[in-house]
Amino acid sequence: MDSIELLTMILMIILTIMVVLLIILALVYFNSKAKRNEQKQATDEKSAETKRTRKYKEYKVDSVMNFMEFDTVVDNMISQKDGMRYIMVVECQGINYDLMSEAEKNSVEEGFVQFLNTLRHPIQIYTQTRTINLDSSIQTYKEKIKELEEALQKQEAQYKQMVNSQKYTEEALNRAYFELTKQRNLYEYGKDIIYNTEKMSLNKNVLSKKYYVVIPYFIEELGENEFDKEEQRNMAFSELYTRTQSVIRTLGVCGINARVMTSNELVELLYVAYNRDQAEVYGLDKALKAGYDELYSTAPDVVDKQMKELDKEIEEEALEIARTKVSEAKTEKQKALQEKRENKRDLIDELAKLIIEENTSIIGEDVAQKAIQKVEKGGKTKDDGKTQNKTKRTRKAKTA
Repeated sequence: MDSIELLTMILMIILTIMVVLLIILALVYFNSKAKRNEQKQATDEKSAETKRTRKYKEYKVDSVMNFMEFDTVVDNMISQKDGMRYIMVVECQGINYDLMSEAEKNSVEEGFVQFLNTLRHPIQIYTQTRTINLDSSIQTYKEKIKELEEALQKQEAQYKQMVNSQKYTEEALNRAYFELTKQRNLYEYGKDIIYNTEKMSLNKNVLSKKYYVVIPYFIEELGENEFDKEEQRNMAFSELYTRTQSVIRTLGVCGINARVMTSNELVELLYVAYNRDQAEVYGLDKALKAGYDELYSTAPDVVDKQMKELDKEIEEEALEIARTKVSEAKTEKQKALQEKRENKRDLIDELAKLIIEENTSIIGEDVAQKAIQKVEKGGKTKDDGKTQNKTKRTRKAKTA
């Protein structure tokens, strides 16, 4: 009996523990579910807020100068970062390494190692591939051919004159004909060169590679200083010139001819780099001839353009109103003149009667009255004559 009671108590304890565990598990489950719901709600609110923020996000308008890698080109240098960095570029003439002998290759490699060992400042090696532009060469050829053509025409005229004069020996004529033939052959050869060159220029696959060594100088290298911009630029030029000359000398050991690029050449280098597609069709020389003096252009603000357009419309409308009103004023003045011309006779008569009335005391009242009557009678007679003339003209018009 005692054993049964003991087992019953143990079973009750186990059941109680299981019920407690089930309650704890239920509480944990519902708490975790509530937390997940709260996290999901917070995530949804954050996502909605992000969308609203993204929708009404304000973009900062930045200057195009911040996207350019240069400020200007001055004193054979490229200025960057508002004059805090200057660059000088050395153009190198390439060598055909593959066609050299082993001794020449070893010499070039030793020279290049020496060049690298002598560097005390950073450099950048830049290669630019360009389509060969033969326009300038073709234009030069055409000018030369024009000179040859003029010389040929003069020589033909001179030879024809010699033949027609019959004063020269056969030997002299043969010599002149030989010179004429030589000149004609030279002219035809020149024309063939131009034809072949123009045909070659149509092939866009004719490329050339140019090699450059870019040498920078940072104003920070001066340390703390109180120099102004011009003095800093002069110091940068002096230091860069020294560095470029050192590079040119060490590259000469490799058999590479190099030189410092001028400001105009730097402008062309940047133009080709920033306008690679357009440079093949519209080169820098054409752009300069067309009047372009900037490497890039920026459009004015839209509001400024609208204001300018509105000012233009206001000016045009004001000019139109002024012309209309001036024309109307002229028309009214002409009408007044015409009316005065038509009423000329009446005005004269009125003025004549006024003069007579003012001088009545002098000429006598009877004479004045008669004079006034005659003036009125004369005016009526002339008016009747005008009426008769108008009637006659009307009858003639109707008859016609």
